[in-house]
Amino acid sequence: MAIRNIVVFGGGESGTGAAILAKSKKMNVFLTDKGQITEAYKNVLSQHGIAYEEGGHSPEKIFRADEIIKSPGIPDTVPILLEAKEKGIAVISEIEFAGRYTNAKCICISGSNGKTTTSLLLYHILKNAGINVGLAGNIGQSFAKQVALEQHDVYVLEISSFQLDGMFDFKADIAVLTNITPDHMDRYDHDFSKYASSKMRVVRNMGKKDSFIFCHDDPEIRKLLHHVAKDVPLYPFSIKEALVQGAWLENDQIKIETGQNTFDMTLEKLALQGKHNIYNSMAAGIAARLLDVRKSSLKDSLSDFKNVEHRLEHVANVHGIEFINDSKATNVNSTWYALESLNKSIVWIAGGIDKGNDYSDLIPLVKEKVRRIICLGKDNKALYDAFSGSVEDISQTQSMNDAVQYAYENGQLGDCVLLSPACASFDLFKNYEERGWAFKNAVKKL
Repeated sequence: MAIRNIVVFGGGESGTGAAILAKSKKMNVFLTDKGQITEAYKNVLSQHGIAYEEGGHSPEKIFRADEIIKSPGIPDTVPILLEAKEKGIAVISEIEFAGRYTNAKCICISGSNGKTTTSLLLYHILKNAGINVGLAGNIGQSFAKQVALEQHDVYVLEISSFQLDGMFDFKADIAVLTNITPDHMDRYDHDFSKYASSKMRVVRNMGKKDSFIFCHDDPEIRKLLHHVAKDVPLYPFSIKEALVQGAWLENDQIKIETGQNTFDMTLEKLALQGKHNIYNSMAAGIAARLLDVRKSSLKDSLSDFKNVEHRLEHVANVHGIEFINDSKATNVNSTWYALESLNKSIVWIAGGIDKGNDYSDLIPLVKEKVRRIICLGKDNKALYDAFSGSVEDISQTQSMNDAVQYAYENGQLGDCVLLSPACASFDLFKNYEERGWAFKNAVKKL
């Protein structure tokens, strides 16, 4: 059946981009948002002649759809979406929709942690190598909008589990899976196996001409490798053991083998330091070599990359106390990497909306490295229960200025004040970016 009537749920970057692409393909498009759409996106929709509503959904318009494109932040369990599915209307992601209209090579990067850094790093590498590359997915301008308005030969797509859940026929040419650790448990019925299976959807529909890059050191990924078609070439990466193909460490060097001559680079020359960033550099490096990026160009890009904002971002040193913004750490595993990477006494600012977190993995690192915990959130009971007895002091606040001021006043020479919340931001902030900017502004006031 030819698809003529498209309804888009969500008036943000993803939804607006999907609407623009559908309109460019001469489809009848209607966009609906339960909340308020920003003026910037309203202007874009109006410029493209796209009908929309905000502040609620109109069933009579929605059920006329041949297909619904859902923005990733909207749960699958929204009643009107469930009713649409019962009526036989397919609900897909923007990635699934946009993939129909491009012949570009797609590199899909997913994982509980590291996917943003790896995506930005790979984009940097490919752009520096002279490749006509776009960056999209869960980052930057939407994939659909770029497919509609631009022409790229390669797309680097950061893909969340929510986007993967709405992908069915779309296929990655190169799939990257950085790790699978508990996250978004509230969206997956607090069932880790459901979340892990969602992550493995990144390898759907792949075949012998494609490539799967994955962390060999992640036991969950290895356990789920049976989800990968048997003829898909595998490129694992590891910092724990030498491998025949993929990437590994040897004598403080990264080794990358893709069948096109071994690439090597000393760890000290990497722009991104820390164990987690070795993984990210390996994953991006394998993908780059599979796309025939020259060794010299790859080395240059791996050594001059600037890290993403809000991810272990050095903010300032104030009277011998370092302040680090890791607001992007919205789950326990991200915070584990942050704590593990620092070799200073830590004053840790944590908290927000707990997504069903299990903090037990953090306790050894907290006992070893953290002097004080400052809880920043409306409900800090889970943090108190997990860490009381592990540190000398736990305090709480509902203001970033108060949290930073308290950390500074109680800090000592050589301390590191680390904002690494391990939680979502939505109780006090619009998103993790706003939380990170609030932290940086509070530090500037000291």
